[in-house]
Amino acid sequence: MGRIALSDGEWKVMNALWKQPPKTIMQLTKELKEETDWGKNVIITMLNRLEAKGAVIHEEGGRAKQFYPAVDREDTVLEETKGFLERVYEGSVTMMVDAMVNSGSLSKSDIEELYDILQKAEEETND
Repeated sequence: MGRIALSDGEWKVMNALWKQPPKTIMQLTKELKEETDWGKNVIITMLNRLEAKGAVIHEEGGRAKQFYPAVDREDTVLEETKGFLERVYEGSVTMMVDAMVNSGSLSKSDIEELYDILQKAEEETND
């Protein structure tokens, strides 16, 4: 899959669609209203942009269009993460983790989770 660049707002729409597809414009508007205060026209604009990028498809429904994600969440998150690492940390996970440690952003729980992830990665590399 090629990288699909999503704006912050488009991520909000995609997350709502990934959670429980399909959704209509009115369902998305209602779901995102409290977090974003977006009206129906903003949702329509976002969906049009997402369709143009190939991230969303729709089917004509009985009374309303039904919108579905056209891309897998995990693949999209992975591509976004790779892009972020390249832009901000020159592709270095180590630099990113070091920045998080130095800023005091990691809780004890975060550190334990990272440790478990690294142990799993080491085990998979040794297989």
